[in-house]
Amino acid sequence: MCDCEKLENALIKREINTPEGVITTTVGPNSATISRDGLAKQIYSRLFEWLVNRINASIGQDPDSNKLIGVLDIYGFESFKTNSFEQLCINFTNEKLQQHFNQNVFKMEQEEYTREQINWSYIEFVDNQDVLDLIEKKPGGIIALLDEACMFPKSTHETLSQKLYEKFKTHKRFTKPKLSRTAFTIQHYAGDVTYQSDQFLDKNKDYVVAEHQELLNGSKCSFVSGLFPPATEENTKSSKSSIATRFKMQLHELMETLSSTEPHYIRCIKPNSVLKPGIFENTNVLQQLRCSGVLEAIRISCAGYPTRKQFHDFLHRFCVLAPEILKEKNDEKVSCQKILDKMGLQGYQIGRTKVFLRAGQMAELDGRRTEMRNSAARGLQSQFRTHVAREQFLVLRDTSICLQSFVRARLACKQHELLRQQTAVLRIQKNARWYFAWKTYYQMRLSAITLQAGLRAMAARNEFTFRKRNKASVHIQSQWRCHRDYSNFMKLKRAALTYQCAWRRSVARKELRKLKMAARDTQALKVAKEKLEEYVEELKSCLGREKKLRADFEKSKAEEVSKLKEALYEMEQQVEEVKAMQEQESAKKAVEEALTQEREKISLLTTEIEGLNALLVAEREENDVMKKVHANALETNEELNKKISDADEKIKQFSDTVQRLEGTVSEYEALLLTERQQNEAANAAVAESQARSEALVSKLEDAVKQNDLLHEAAQRFEEATKNLESSLTFEKQRHQANLIELDEAREKIEELQREVGDTDEKSTLLQTSIQSLEERLGEKDALLTTERLESEATKKSLNESEDRNKDLLMKIEVAEKDIAHFQETVQRNEENMAALETSLRSERQQKDAIMKQLAESQGEIGELQRKLEDADARNGLLQDSLQ
Repeated sequence: MCDCEKLENALIKREINTPEGVITTTVGPNSATISRDGLAKQIYSRLFEWLVNRINASIGQDPDSNKLIGVLDIYGFESFKTNSFEQLCINFTNEKLQQHFNQNVFKMEQEEYTREQINWSYIEFVDNQDVLDLIEKKPGGIIALLDEACMFPKSTHETLSQKLYEKFKTHKRFTKPKLSRTAFTIQHYAGDVTYQSDQFLDKNKDYVVAEHQELLNGSKCSFVSGLFPPATEENTKSSKSSIATRFKMQLHELMETLSSTEPHYIRCIKPNSVLKPGIFENTNVLQQLRCSGVLEAIRISCAGYPTRKQFHDFLHRFCVLAPEILKEKNDEKVSCQKILDKMGLQGYQIGRTKVFLRAGQMAELDGRRTEMRNSAARGLQSQFRTHVAREQFLVLRDTSICLQSFVRARLACKQHELLRQQTAVLRIQKNARWYFAWKTYYQMRLSAITLQAGLRAMAARNEFTFRKRNKASVHIQSQWRCHRDYSNFMKLKRAALTYQCAWRRSVARKELRKLKMAARDTQALKVAKEKLEEYVEELKSCLGREKKLRADFEKSKAEEVSKLKEALYEMEQQVEEVKAMQEQESAKKAVEEALTQEREKISLLTTEIEGLNALLVAEREENDVMKKVHANALETNEELNKKISDADEKIKQFSDTVQRLEGTVSEYEALLLTERQQNEAANAAVAESQARSEALVSKLEDAVKQNDLLHEAAQRFEEATKNLESSLTFEKQRHQANLIELDEAREKIEELQREVGDTDEKSTLLQTSIQSLEERLGEKDALLTTERLESEATKKSLNESEDRNKDLLMKIEVAEKDIAHFQETVQRNEENMAALETSLRSERQQKDAIMKQLAESQGEIGELQRKLEDADARNGLLQDSLQ
């Protein structure tokens, strides 16, 4: 782009114009380095200016326009560990902008409130004009002193610092650090900043060199040469000015531009120092807000009136809210006051020329104004629509009159044509009716023949099914009668066996009573034992026969049940066949005359079904009664079984005592044979003791008879099995009384034995053995009496159970008769159902309901039959348990 030799000469050589001529000198390395950096900065500055101009040109702003929108993006206050000339310029700019912000937000706001004479409390705020005077005041400011130091080649940063210290040692915004000779501190609006003045002079001298300007202007690249045009005299003078001076001039131009505009401020706050989202350093953020004046601005806005309008503009905009106020011809201020009072707003103020509103009140007024205008617009629209609708109505009315006249003419023509066509249609209908009548007659004739054939076939099938079902019912009835007769026979047979067993039991009791008198005789005891063994064998044989009969009866009963199940299964199959035939034949139509007959039959059948339902209810009630009676019989039978088992145990005990007596008697006989000669003298005393014992025995028998009489009297007053327990307790008390009497007799016998104590030891042993024998005999007599009483009680309970069984048999026979009658009624119902099979589809639902009711009745009959069979089985079990 340029010659290398010229570039080298421009960087290391300088030309000095003197009156004698131009002198060329060579600069040192440090100066050359500074010259190089200055050239680079100058190129960068020109490129930046060119880029800004291009951007402004691309936006398309009209240069002749007085209105513009600009965006000013600047840094905030900077304060680092080492602050140099750049930080001073940036902070100077921020001080200027902060002053402008304060003037717009604080000063102008309060001045306007004061000018309008509204109630307002004056807010004190920090003014930074003294800081700006410290930096830019001419003469005597920091920039002026810096430019003055740059004019002297021998000036250094130390001499500059000393001059600043001497000049501003009494200024409240300027301080000197204690440990530094070249630094100084300025108290800015945002805080204290300490600057190092080491490079202030060098950075302030960074102006354009003439050799650099000529070199770049003579470049072969038109873009570079355009960036550096030939310098005029004014430009050469301004280029000799320092950086700080040029920066101050540009800042003044910026402030003049901002003052001619209406600024809006956007404050950017740095949330943290780590450059990460979601993190806020509260202290740092609050300090930035306070330093930037945001807190003061918020305080002013909260206490101020952001919306303000001239009286004329306010009335022109919101007169629609109260049009009657404008007619009163009041002052503008008064009119505005009345409008605001009518709207009910609070907190506003009225100045000399303006209305001041709080935040949100202008939006509220605009909303009400919009509502008023909308309601007025709707009224106008309704009036306009009414007018348009009336115009359309008038046009439609005239049009409809014309159309009606035309339509009436056309209808008259069509009516004439219609009358002509009707005459022709009547003739056609006449012929068509004749044809259709003949066709329907022919079809009805064919359908009547078909129906007659179907009805005749249906009647034949019904007759066949009726005979088949009648035959099956006769077979079932015969099987049922056979079963009933067989069950009655088995019941009579079991009753006869029961009576035989009871008779044999009574005979055995009598035999036991006879054994009491023959207890002393050993031979009699042996005979009694043999008889008892024979009786036990007979009872065992009776029980075997009874078990065999019971097994035969159960076997026959199982066969009968299987036969009945097969018969019922056949009947169910027949019923299913009948239902299938009914479903096949129900598809045919019936004649209208048969409908009335079928309906009459259905009504008769419903009445019969109601009667059957009543019979079923009665049968259920009787069945419940039979269940209760059967339960009572079961309870009594259980109690009798318990008593019989107790009697059997007592019989076993009696047999054991008999055996023991036999052994003792044999021992006594041996003793008597060996000692008969020695005890002849004692026989008389023994005879007397035997006489006394016999007297005691007779007394015991009398007591036993009395007990029997009392027991019989108590049994006559017993009506149920529950009173048997009270009678048993009473008999136990009697038995205890007898035992007491026996104890008294024993005491008397002991007294007799004491009287015979003078006899030999053998006679005493004999007497003691006799006493023990008598005690055993007494116990046997007591056991026999108790067994006799219990046998009589069992006889009576058996008689009562037999009477109850007879009643149950009678009830069962009555139930069987009712079941037979019920079966006959069922057969009649089935016949009626067979007759109803020729009904029409319209009666099909009623037939299905009747068939369901018949099925339910048959199921109830089956349940009754099963319940009767269960009752028979339970009665058989009761009889077996009684036997």
